[in-house]
Amino acid sequence: MIKINVIVKDKNWFKYIKNPEAYLSRKIKKIQTDKFFGKKRYQFSLLLSEAKEIKYLNKKFRKKNKTTDILSFPSQNKKELKMLSKFNLEIYLGDIIINFKKMNTSSKLLFKRQFDVLWIHGLVHLFGYDHIKDKNYKKMAGIEMKFLKKLN
Repeated sequence: MIKINVIVKDKNWFKYIKNPEAYLSRKIKKIQTDKFFGKKRYQFSLLLSEAKEIKYLNKKFRKKNKTTDILSFPSQNKKELKMLSKFNLEIYLGDIIINFKKMNTSSKLLFKRQFDVLWIHGLVHLFGYDHIKDKNYKKMAGIEMKFLKKLN
């Protein structure tokens, strides 16, 4: 089971997704049956942000003084997550921040598709995957595609 805590800091999000928490809960139900998650209980937070806030966080934590579309802050690495998964407890995966200003606002449909791509990307990062090396990129992209197919 996966729980999500959604925090909306930029009211513009509501123009495209009226109830982000309900929207994401419906989407998560579609992917959480995947064997990737097993029967474990997970939780993560998603901050729906704007450019100024994500730029600040990017500078503070990644030393990059620019805006970006998404940031992910895993609570543990893949090895630690595997160790925690041995216990019957809810695991806090970490935090994802998505920047409204980087979203495609030409239509609600395109907005929601891009949003799904971004939060899925962030969620896979929270499970310890990265895309620094080519082989890691392919593995991560494969997991993301599997989840995105389940959403549609």
